[in-house]
Amino acid sequence: MEKRFASIWFPYLLTDRHTVRQPGLRNVPFVLAAPVHGRMVITEANAAAEAQGIARGMVLADAKACVPDLEVADDRPGLANRLLKVLGLWCIRYTPVVAVDPLGGLILDISGCTHLWGGERPYLKDIVNKLQKRGFHVRMAIAGAIGAAWAVARFGKQTPFVENGREADALRSLPPAALRLEPEVISRLHKLGLRTVGSFMGMPSSALRRRFGEGLPVRLRWALGREEEPLVPLRPVPPYEERLPCLEPIRTAAGIEIAIGKLLGSLCKRLAGEGRGLRIATLKGHRVDGKSVQVGITTSRATASVPHLMKLFELQVPHIEPALGIELFVLEASKVEDADAVQEALWGGVPGLEDAALSELIDRLKGRKGIRAVYRYLPDEHHWPERSFKEAASIAEKPSTYWKIDQPRPTRLLASPEPIEVSAPIPDYPPMLFRHRGEAHPIKKADGPERIEREWWMDSGEHRDYYYVEDDKGRRYWLYRSGHYGDDSRKQWFLHGFFA
Repeated sequence: MEKRFASIWFPYLLTDRHTVRQPGLRNVPFVLAAPVHGRMVITEANAAAEAQGIARGMVLADAKACVPDLEVADDRPGLANRLLKVLGLWCIRYTPVVAVDPLGGLILDISGCTHLWGGERPYLKDIVNKLQKRGFHVRMAIAGAIGAAWAVARFGKQTPFVENGREADALRSLPPAALRLEPEVISRLHKLGLRTVGSFMGMPSSALRRRFGEGLPVRLRWALGREEEPLVPLRPVPPYEERLPCLEPIRTAAGIEIAIGKLLGSLCKRLAGEGRGLRIATLKGHRVDGKSVQVGITTSRATASVPHLMKLFELQVPHIEPALGIELFVLEASKVEDADAVQEALWGGVPGLEDAALSELIDRLKGRKGIRAVYRYLPDEHHWPERSFKEAASIAEKPSTYWKIDQPRPTRLLASPEPIEVSAPIPDYPPMLFRHRGEAHPIKKADGPERIEREWWMDSGEHRDYYYVEDDKGRRYWLYRSGHYGDDSRKQWFLHGFFA
């Protein structure tokens, strides 16, 4: 079988990623910048920026002087490599051998794969179209050598397909940069008037090695297919999945529980060995009649405890309809996380959030009442009350800041402040009475105002003056006036929360 390779190049990889997340950047000049020796230097530029003369390596201040409306974002080290790995794992559907090209692309060994798509042309077209639909600019070429495919993908101006044995013809008119040479070597070639690969392709390797080092003849042999180039393929992580075929169809709840127990035993053994735990799992039962049924569970923290997970699945067994019988069970852990090692001796448990029994109780409550039955909130770095907290992703998540206790805050904060009618004596005084949902609340005690300004970098609008009040029945509320007193368009009162 002839060897065939494909090279995929993403000329605007990182800027395309930002554009996918922020579509408004699609048609505006946009760059990424990073500090270099005390100056911000452009590391990536999109097509609109390049059309206005902006290029990589320019000082950001100079670029802003040329294009005042230039949009800028910080470049994150290592992001390009991580993104290429994700795209490479996605490409495994086209070939089992995919490697990351550190120069902004992917290398695919497509030997024996293209006939499944009807040939190389529809194969290439399918990959390019799907990547473009994901929002990426893409160039791709196919050749019998990795170096030739790489060169044509980036510098080729004719066909993206190079027949085996015709690599020299495809490379002859391309610049030396098509061989992935170092900038110093390229500069030296240009000074000698060697501006195309064909101008030195026929020179002896010994002469090229003496003048330009070992790299040039090696790269040339790789591109011409005279020497095999090493390839380090990506190795996808095996999915956390266990399968259990049944000799006889399972129709009873007891049989289903036995099957779940066997699957959990195998899956949790692997998870525990890797120091990981399950967060979301799905059980699928493939029935004799060709249909399938499935149930799922979620956990508050990563766990590989078979008894605990078995209790959660036991709550879901009544929802499984075996019909004529289930002949294949598949247990898949769609979300796993690193799990802390559990000490099983000396102490039986740890009080508070670290107690495993607490997380198991929460999981059982969620299994009975629904996944949204139990919440945990953490403080967030915001002054505006609606943004001063966030929902925790798990019971093990640590807060990034501390709850502010220097001012009173309600036990229950309304999702949206509700308008109220207020009687106040003079400006900046707490109200004497307010009416909420048709009920009057005479105020006996009050404290305030506490002024909270809007976070101007996130939104605009009026400030709020909050009052902590208590009515004649001892019920306490958190009220606020929006804006300054005296402006009818802004003199609005709202109820925002209740105290215990």
